Amino acid sequence: MILLTKHFDFEMAHALMGYPGKCRNIHGHSYKMEVTVTGEMQPDTGMVMDFKALKDLVNDIIVNKLDHALVLSDQVDHTLIETLRAHYDKIVLFPFQPSTENMLAHFATLLRPQLPSNVRLYSIRLHETDTSFAEWREE
Repeated sequence: MILLTKHFDFEMAHALMGYPGKCRNIHGHSYKMEVTVTGEMQPDTGMVMDFKALKDLVNDIIVNKLDHALVLSDQVDHTLIETLRAHYDKIVLFPFQPSTENMLAHFATLLRPQLPSNVRLYSIRLHETDTSFAEWREE
């Protein structure tokens, strides 16, 4: 089995609505993400997938949408959302609490159908800090 992994960096702020700790406040992270795929090597290219193709796909579907964005649950008060949007360009609403774990599951759902037919998503690792990360893996 061959695994290909591409690394991504992006800056993003979020808040966990109703969370009883500090993360209920708007705060940001310098996220580091690794996306790993596996699959059948193509005889004509000698590759499972071109690293540039993987980079472009993940950037289009995830990174470009979230880099320097404020991500909140769509359950946040809509008056607050309207006020934020009046002053800031990149407000992203998710239909779930934007925890690292929930975002990982969402990213997997977005990426899987977009991969070439010979490639499958193996894992996504998302670092919130240098010492804390969560990882999604195909079961």
